[in-house]
Amino acid sequence: MENIVLLLQKVLPVFLVLFLGILCRKKHLLTRDGINALKKVAVDIALPAVMFSAFATAEYSANSICVPLTMFTICCIALFLGVQLCRRLKIGGKLSPFLTAGFEAGMLGYALFVLLFPDEPLSSFAMVDLGQVLFVFTVYKILLAGKNNARDALKEALSAPTVWAILLGLLFGATGLYKALQPSGISRILDAVTDFISAPTSVLILLAIGFDLAPKQIQWKKIGSLMALRLGVSALLLVVVLLFDRFVLGQMIHTGALLLMFVLPPPFVLPVFADVESERADVSSALSALTFVSIVLYAVLAVVL
Repeated sequence: MENIVLLLQKVLPVFLVLFLGILCRKKHLLTRDGINALKKVAVDIALPAVMFSAFATAEYSANSICVPLTMFTICCIALFLGVQLCRRLKIGGKLSPFLTAGFEAGMLGYALFVLLFPDEPLSSFAMVDLGQVLFVFTVYKILLAGKNNARDALKEALSAPTVWAILLGLLFGATGLYKALQPSGISRILDAVTDFISAPTSVLILLAIGFDLAPKQIQWKKIGSLMALRLGVSALLLVVVLLFDRFVLGQMIHTGALLLMFVLPPPFVLPVFADVESERADVSSALSALTFVSIVLYAVLAVVL
């Protein structure tokens, strides 16, 4: 009975808020503009507070840099595999290879990690996320934008509140400033502020995802190859990272955080770069389907872990 209660604590809030998001769409309780506003509050206000707190409280050492470096390298390998597999399997579309790389940790990962591991420090997930964040805001976006727009892509990255929150968190955590402020009580004040601002993050994000989630409208057969490509590459590289972490890094990476990261969908920003309407529809449909699969896999993790 206790195990069932613990499982429901991890799974029920997610599905309940997703259902509320779907209900808001069907009953017209929220408009598209309203959902976009909620997303902006979540991404530009609440999520940066989460990011700052996670990176400010993380433990840093000469060895800990191996974790983000590993994830950055894995993301680069994933994109390379995506390009090669799309050529060999004759999967069309300029954006198809990009479905294999990157993870939507910001809009989904942090919210799920808090529910899946309520007693674990969020910094465990943040250190895994750091490498893929660097990848997404550099290699990923620059290649998506093209050579002519590389400067604009970097400018956009530097204008993102989440990026500045990560940099500020790294400054406080890696320099030891956060710990140095603990005796004076300033660290506790920072914790109180960030906890208060970040409190609605999970609800806002899951509500917005539920609003956009429409399984019946997904063209499952049409995007089957794109889904298989993403899931196949992710499964392969997850095994590689787990083995590398065990035999090379000495299990430095939080296993639960790693498993959760690899079940997440690709970055939600991908359809923005589609310059062909039909490709935008296919990529958006694939993202919706992969998000649905991610939620199901999250439920599986909740049962197994």
